[in-house]
Amino acid sequence: MSKLTPKFVKETSAPGTYQDGRGLFLKVTAGGTKSWVFRYSFQSDRRDMGLGSFPAVSLRDARLAADKARLELAQGIDPLGKRHQLQHEARAKRRKGTTFKTEAELFLRTHAPSWSPRHAVQWRNSLSTHVYPRIGELPVAQVDTDQVLDVLAPIWSTTPVTATRVRNRIELILDAAKARQLRTGENPARWRGHLDKLLPRHKRSTLPFPALPAEQVPALLHQLDRMPSPAARACELLILTATRSGEVCGARWEEFDGEARIWTIPAQRMKAKRAHRVPLTEAMLEVLEQVRGNHREFVFLNARRTGPLPGNALRRVLDAAGAENCVPHGFRSTFRTWAAEQTNHPREVCEMALAHTLGSKVEAAYNRGDLLDKRRGLMEEWSAFLGTFEREVVFKALSVSEPAGGE
Repeated sequence: MSKLTPKFVKETSAPGTYQDGRGLFLKVTAGGTKSWVFRYSFQSDRRDMGLGSFPAVSLRDARLAADKARLELAQGIDPLGKRHQLQHEARAKRRKGTTFKTEAELFLRTHAPSWSPRHAVQWRNSLSTHVYPRIGELPVAQVDTDQVLDVLAPIWSTTPVTATRVRNRIELILDAAKARQLRTGENPARWRGHLDKLLPRHKRSTLPFPALPAEQVPALLHQLDRMPSPAARACELLILTATRSGEVCGARWEEFDGEARIWTIPAQRMKAKRAHRVPLTEAMLEVLEQVRGNHREFVFLNARRTGPLPGNALRRVLDAAGAENCVPHGFRSTFRTWAAEQTNHPREVCEMALAHTLGSKVEAAYNRGDLLDKRRGLMEEWSAFLGTFEREVVFKALSVSEPAGGE
């Protein structure tokens, strides 16, 4: 005779295990969750097979499921083993039927909402132009190294930037497919230790970043000062500190020591993976005061106030300020050219202001300091130079130049 009744199953809430007989029992957790378990032995091994949760699975349904499992046991079949086999076959069928394009479109739907519209369009265009025509209709489980090379080979030497981005996008999509158990094994689009043995390494571009002449930067700062957005304040700090976009946009208040007048950028946020100290001038501190209190963690917030400012916001604010033909990174070139041509500061001081690694290994081995005090004098001169703009001068259209010393 069964021990459980529908009323008892519905009303009981005390944690414990309640037997229904012949291996079927109801398990109630401390949180009130109720689930059915069928316990049995197969080839001398005891196994617990979940039959679902109450109330989705009623007492009657749990008993029918247990009866079905007992019938399989009588036929010499392991019910739990059979379930695992069916699940494996279903996954294999799903792997066989899911194309690379299907998985790529799912990846885009999942991640594109967190990207800028421009970045999402670039993703879609590169996949549609270079990837889908060659491997879009292939099962994602079957994409291998030869097929990845078939995509990359025609563009690897002619458009290296695009080819590098396409390779990375294929890798991310295949990683996602593996996480969803649609494929197994190593990623055939991985660069390090795989494709780097099959494709030539791209030469790093030596073209300088588009940048303004130093004498035009004070006028730009005046224009930025008239703009109320966090991106304008971030761009001001970028110019004043000669740092990189990511270092400024990801700045956190905990990195700033107002009393010592130092901004310490942690190693994990630096290109060279070494912490970098930036001496703060009065002009830099004034910029920081304008955004203080907006967020307890991030100095510059994104439009949704959910995290740090994206790097492309700096490019957009430069366009709005009339400086369409220069890029944020170009101000480092502007600073370095100004320091070389208009100051007497030693080369190593100027290079360390940009967080550059000293060219000579011997020099770097013996010079282990960061020349903070000497760099403070350099940055004070830079701030003073940038503050020379006459308020009554009308802001003029900015032209592009290419100062030497770009990275």
